[in-house]
Amino acid sequence: TWNHADSSLPDKDITIYVSSGGSGTGIKAVIDGTADFGLVAREVKDSEKAKIKDYNEIKVGIDALTIAVNPENPLYAIKDNLTKEEIIKIFSGEYKTWNQVDPSLPNQEIIVVTRDLGGGAHEVFQQKIMGSVEVTKDAIQAPSMGALVTKVKENPYAIGYASYGMLGQNKGQIVAFKVNGVAPTDETITDGSYMIQRPLLIVGKGNMGGVADAFTKYLKSEEGRKVIHKMGFVPVN
Repeated sequence: TWNHADSSLPDKDITIYVSSGGSGTGIKAVIDGTADFGLVAREVKDSEKAKIKDYNEIKVGIDALTIAVNPENPLYAIKDNLTKEEIIKIFSGEYKTWNQVDPSLPNQEIIVVTRDLGGGAHEVFQQKIMGSVEVTKDAIQAPSMGALVTKVKENPYAIGYASYGMLGQNKGQIVAFKVNGVAPTDETITDGSYMIQRPLLIVGKGNMGGVADAFTKYLKSEEGRKVIHKMGFVPVN
């Protein structure tokens, strides 16, 4: 009940409604006033902050994007590390078949899977890895991170960027490459040495009020931090 989170709040059950959509959806809901606060998994743009009167954000965790494949992927069988340059060549379509990555691999098409190109996850991937190089037009755009992971799980010749949280939830069904020699772990994500990462933010206007404060207080509590970690994300103080 709410009074457990804050004694000034009523003794009523907590009901949380979460609408689907990417980070932009959460920000738009705050701008439009249709949500008390938004959940965002990327840095908020200055142009977006300007549209939110008295902008406020609270960082509750860190997620990372992992370069994920099916455990039976032929490239993963011979190496567990990809350089940034190799990732760019794979995701841009410069490498179209696996034997172009390494001549010992089969002449099978590389199936690139991304999130929708307008979403927060893809924006992070574009910024941290691709830079000015566009992802191949042949990429499959998945409507959710779960759908992306399903595509990768189902096809040993597919490759995509899966959330660190999804990697933990699908252990044994997908595996992640090191990036520039650094594996995605709690430690490397926290210290910033793993390069493809993004903040998990609560975004709202001003103080955001008792409901947002109580929700944030819970996420920052020992129990809340355990939940964040259980979901595969890295909690922050």
